Amino acid sequence: MALAPMDESITLDQLTTDPYPIYRRLRAESPVTRVAAARRTFLTKAHLTKAVKDDPVLFSSDDPNTPMKPAFRAHTLMRKDGAEHMAERKAIMPALSPKRIQSDWGPLYERLADEYISRLPRGETVDLFQELCGPLAARILAHILGIPEATDEQMQRWSQRLIDGAGNFGWKPEPFAASEEANDEMDALFDSLQDKRRAEADGSAFSVMLNAENPIPMSQVYANIKIAIGGGINEPRDALATALFGLLDNPDQLAEVRAQDAWGKAFEEAIRWVAPIQASSRLVTEDTELGGCDIPKGDTVMTIQASACRDEDLFENGEEFFVFRDKNPHQAFGNGPHHCAGAHVARRTVGKIILPMLFDRFPDMRMTDRDAVVWRGFGFRGPINMPVVLN
Repeated sequence: MALAPMDESITLDQLTTDPYPIYRRLRAESPVTRVAAARRTFLTKAHLTKAVKDDPVLFSSDDPNTPMKPAFRAHTLMRKDGAEHMAERKAIMPALSPKRIQSDWGPLYERLADEYISRLPRGETVDLFQELCGPLAARILAHILGIPEATDEQMQRWSQRLIDGAGNFGWKPEPFAASEEANDEMDALFDSLQDKRRAEADGSAFSVMLNAENPIPMSQVYANIKIAIGGGINEPRDALATALFGLLDNPDQLAEVRAQDAWGKAFEEAIRWVAPIQASSRLVTEDTELGGCDIPKGDTVMTIQASACRDEDLFENGEEFFVFRDKNPHQAFGNGPHHCAGAHVARRTVGKIILPMLFDRFPDMRMTDRDAVVWRGFGFRGPINMPVVLN
């Protein structure tokens, strides 16, 4: 066997603007490919991405070559394995458990969704990405994390700067400078809220971690909140915007979703079709083999969930949005020890509450121009606008 072929033609700009034709070509021609621009070995078939995520010993999350550490100013649980990863994950999970979501957060989600949807003007053209998807995701998350004092604007700005820094695979200085500023602002807010969250235990992530019997170090409490800000806004935001596009672009499917009350299936198809978290890095700890190629120790492989979720081996017409697939074994939430901790939150907020409420309030909502919707992102992806007429 030999090393995976090197592709020097793929650019980060192409992956940011329109990666799917590239992934389709790689799946067919070279599922294991070293991409020079990203300095990583791309894995584009579903069986390869799953195998890597399921083996945290051979494929470690503790990757020193990732831009995540400077972006978050911390060695976060996303880049840890084993007991160290589990200790920090367990520290925040009581605030994100299905039981807590059902008992405490569910009514809050519904109240906030009603409040934000009620603000939307009927009969006008509105950018739902700007006016609903982002702000509502930010507000819900701020309450769950225990930092409702942060504004929607702050939450969204911090999230985007963390995301831009974590996805800065070209190691440009500007995204890191922006994430540094965001870290300063977040640290100052967290410092100011510590005493209050200790004194008034409210079940939020910050309060749970501060009041734990054996709390994790404060630096990691802050890092956990930042990780949740970085991923906890863009995933439900982009899933909602993608689901809206898919349903409004396919009115026959929308009618059937309404008839069957199949909003949950619409959510799952949206995150399969355009995975909000498109790619993840893993450090190879021993010489190994993947897809017929030698993968040397010290290499960084990148599981391309975006591509795995359209793999022809699993999905018929995977490039198309189709809610009523017989099976939908997508990897949008990942798998293995790093399976997305916020999966329950996203499913409940978007699939069970926001989508049906929005279409109930505006049953004749329509996109103004599907071609006006702009999609962006390599590591994280979704529409960056969603102009609709609300009727």
